[in-house]
Amino acid sequence: MLNSARLLVLLEIARTGTIVAAAQALHLSPSAISHQLARLEQELGVALVERQPQSLRLTAAGVRLAEHAQAVADLMAVARDDLRAHSEGEAGVLRLGFFASSGLELLPRALSAFAANRPQVELELILGQPHELVPDLEAGRLDAAVVFEHPLDPWCRQATVDVEMFFDEPQLVVLPLRHRLGRHASVRLAALEGESWIGTHGGHTGEPVLERACAAEGFRPRVRCRSDHYQVTINLARAGMGIALVPALGLGDTAGVHVCRLDHPRLHRRIGVATRPTNRNPLLRIFLADLRSAAEEIRSLLEVQWA
Repeated sequence: MLNSARLLVLLEIARTGTIVAAAQALHLSPSAISHQLARLEQELGVALVERQPQSLRLTAAGVRLAEHAQAVADLMAVARDDLRAHSEGEAGVLRLGFFASSGLELLPRALSAFAANRPQVELELILGQPHELVPDLEAGRLDAAVVFEHPLDPWCRQATVDVEMFFDEPQLVVLPLRHRLGRHASVRLAALEGESWIGTHGGHTGEPVLERACAAEGFRPRVRCRSDHYQVTINLARAGMGIALVPALGLGDTAGVHVCRLDHPRLHRRIGVATRPTNRNPLLRIFLADLRSAAEEIRSLLEVQWA
């Protein structure tokens, strides 16, 4: 097998024309250069240089091998620069999972800051629910997952995954404009007994949070239709199909509806990020810093808007 260090010795001899000059360029002794050249000729079984009194001249075989040595040197330089860019977070691949409503404001804020100075970074974004994303995170198919958790419907966390929570996101009540509670700033869940609801299909347990919360209040909600797409839900409320619980991050176009705060100690979502502690992707640390900053901005906005 050809030794790359010896190939670089031959390349430097081709460039400089003497053993002494090659030794100076490579910070080696002339005897070390001569030894490496002799070993290379011995390994290949062919003469690579013609030795003259004041200089060396490459043979035809030496010229061909020097060309290959240049290609090897170029490839090593590319590999070195590529690995440096990866290690410094300037290039590489970052694979992120996220739930739908985090993609409306939180994730774009974080990625805007992250990507501004990293045009060479490739991003892979995977949409899913936390219980769908965490197995991919554990298996190494994701670097991080933006997640949520309901106090009324917690998901089982694995020891192999770290979860950092950023803020509590309020659940809001979306009502048609002419609803009897349309002028209220906040409303208790018990006051909504007997209403027609636009519900969801539920999380990994199969029982929606709305049903769990109403059961604790002593009634079962009358769900007229279900959708897991919040803008669809808001449009249905606008059309008078019922009222709905929508998390603050899921609010989009709210023209034609009234939105009020729900007064309930356990109807909110905790928003955070799940990571794998053994992950050594240098891009992850940079992204997490930007995600924390974006989360703090969102937390402050939610406090002002829904305090």
